Amino acid sequence: MLDNKILGTATKMLMTLFHQGATAAEIVNRYPSLNLADVYATIAFYLKHQSEVESYLQQRQQQAEEIRVINQGRFDPQGLRDRFLARKA
Repeated sequence: MLDNKILGTATKMLMTLFHQGATAAEIVNRYPSLNLADVYATIAFYLKHQSEVESYLQQRQQQAEEIRVINQGRFDPQGLRDRFLARKA
């Protein structure tokens, strides 16, 4: 099992850019709040544990989709929009 501290919220974004051919320096240039050493460490960790990271990211995506479906059932987007527009008028 992977440690959630290692796989932060930026992991998917980093791996997407990495798979698109971006270097660590290019990623930091695009997102200056990131640290170059941390980006290299994340890429190295990914390369060493690729199947585990992919499985983790897939699981997180599935959980996010389940939550989205639940929230859409609880909060009708059209109803919220209509109420918002009524308040604005």
